[in-house]
Amino acid sequence: MDVASRSVTVAVAGDTADADQARLHQLGYRQELKRGLSVVSNFAFSFSIISVLTGVTSTYNTGLRYGGPASMTLGWLVVASFNGCVALSMAEICSAYPTSGGLYYWSAKLAGKKWAPLASWVTGWFNIVGQWATTTSVDFALAQLIQVIILLATGGANGGGYLASKYVVLAIYGFILLLHGLINSLPIHWLSWFGQLGVFWNVAGVFVLVILIPSVAKERASAKFIFTHFNTDNGMGIHSKPYILAVGLLMSQYSMIGYDTSAHMTEETKNAAKSGPIGLITAVALSSVFGWIYLVALTSIVTDIPYLLSTDNDAGGYAIAQALYSMFHSRYGSGTGGLVCLGVVAVAIFLCGVACITSNSRMGYAFSRDGAMPCSRLWYRVSKHEVPLNVVWLSVLVAFAMALTSLGSQVAFQAMVSIATLGLYISYALPILFRVTTARKAFVPGPFHLGRYGVVIGWAAVLWVAFVTVLFSLPVAYPIEKDDFNYTPVAVGGVLFLSIVAWVFHARFWFKGPVMNINVDP
Repeated sequence: MDVASRSVTVAVAGDTADADQARLHQLGYRQELKRGLSVVSNFAFSFSIISVLTGVTSTYNTGLRYGGPASMTLGWLVVASFNGCVALSMAEICSAYPTSGGLYYWSAKLAGKKWAPLASWVTGWFNIVGQWATTTSVDFALAQLIQVIILLATGGANGGGYLASKYVVLAIYGFILLLHGLINSLPIHWLSWFGQLGVFWNVAGVFVLVILIPSVAKERASAKFIFTHFNTDNGMGIHSKPYILAVGLLMSQYSMIGYDTSAHMTEETKNAAKSGPIGLITAVALSSVFGWIYLVALTSIVTDIPYLLSTDNDAGGYAIAQALYSMFHSRYGSGTGGLVCLGVVAVAIFLCGVACITSNSRMGYAFSRDGAMPCSRLWYRVSKHEVPLNVVWLSVLVAFAMALTSLGSQVAFQAMVSIATLGLYISYALPILFRVTTARKAFVPGPFHLGRYGVVIGWAAVLWVAFVTVLFSLPVAYPIEKDDFNYTPVAVGGVLFLSIVAWVFHARFWFKGPVMNINVDP
């Protein structure tokens, strides 16, 4: 490259940096975080946090129990279609308002002057609590998977294998969180590397498993079974096929959360008004495709549903672990290959957890910057490496505290993490709702926009979130007993109730929505 060419490149890069900083100033904020992420890095964080290897593996038991193969393979396509509407609408708003605050900032700008503070407050708390719950569910799922791997490696549940106690599982979980906190204390270029590693690992992992499974398996399900078999024998007293199908969609819906990370990383992304939306949409699109392929491959080795779901199997009822272990054991007389496959999934879940803490910390940084969190001045600080270090460790501590409920009751723990899905999706839907109602005519799109289809796609997104909110609040077993009570409406309603109570008695007197920390010309 000659001198003239290098000069042009530097000038263009400088212009982009100046434009990003100027736009952030227009939105009311100083540039305090290091803007070192490319569009690929931005995409990588969302793709890593969606992590289909994580979502599908962690919730496969739910899909298998409620509807089985048909509800998962075909239900995935339905959920992916509507998730696409949510992602497109979010990308359009992200392009207009590329800030770390993301959703709660969008709500403030779109709800109208009168309702902006309340809309921003509720959206922000749903988002940040949903993110904490996501970290909890992801890292605890990894701790449980590690426990299953140890169980199988030492002989299995029927061969005297080591079954870790709930205290050991919690200790493993705490160690995982500690590692994630340390990684997120590193400079942004190291975090970017972990995000890109997450992309590679998820893509390569799906690719390897999809090829390996049919080549090793002695017995494989037919295409008819994979796409049409509907499991009604769930052991939960539910026999209505539409009801079973509806509950079974939880697996697909949970597997596609966390893509708001692209929005939260925009203050660290170059050409943010374009790169943020592109990263968000690409992450959802590729995750939808790779997730479905992985799901079909797994379901091809599901030939005995009752056995895979039984707590009497070697994996203690962990369906995917048992299926992979049995597949290799049947072929080679040893399940070691299955343990390696589970190890590949475990690494993907670990990298997903890294991205979860990253997203948590950026949302916490932005929320505290606007004074919305207790002790905001403490959390709104950046290290010498321009990383919001204090709020990184706050995210770690909150996630650990949420998992303590597992010591008392697994049901209580599930109630705590149920807001991971609905809490985030409600926070996604609120700014979209304001975009298609109060701001329908006033909304000024950014470089990425949906044109005349924006309102239609927005309404499809809002109605879908409303539908799944009701859907996942329904009972999951009959008769309803304390051990299988669905605490989702309690958990989600609790977040709404507490945020409203805090607003009425305290926050409405001082919280005015996003607070500008720079003088902006009118």
